[in-house]
Amino acid sequence: MRLTLEVQRAGDHAAPDDDLLRAAAEAALAGRRDAAELCIRIVDEAESAALNERYRDKAGPTNVLSFPCDAAVPELSLLGDLVICAPVVAAEARAQGKAVEAHWSHLVVHGVLHLLGFDHIGDHEAETMEAEERAILARLGYPDPY
Repeated sequence: MRLTLEVQRAGDHAAPDDDLLRAAAEAALAGRRDAAELCIRIVDEAESAALNERYRDKAGPTNVLSFPCDAAVPELSLLGDLVICAPVVAAEARAQGKAVEAHWSHLVVHGVLHLLGFDHIGDHEAETMEAEERAILARLGYPDPY
């Protein structure tokens, strides 16, 4: 798997290093793509809330937003963008009693699966996606995130 990863850090937020983000993304892509280009942007609550409102019509910040590449060119390896709100991730990890690195990895895996077309709108879709997340995170050495 050849991953071209760009990490954008908007502000000085506590966030893992690029190696952890890359490992999670590569694990989610393993067996699904030979090559991919992905951008992960780490933001604050204000930017997350603005994007969440604009693209999902939902108020407030959220942990991760996925923006798949709309290019219909099979030869391109463009996957899309993830926007992760560092303060939300930290607060969720604390509230859920999770290691912050495990939660970051989970959200990267979750976001990449969305970019690959997975969703969790219906019960069956949610079960399928969550099973994939559990398996990927287990391979990375993390416990069941649910």
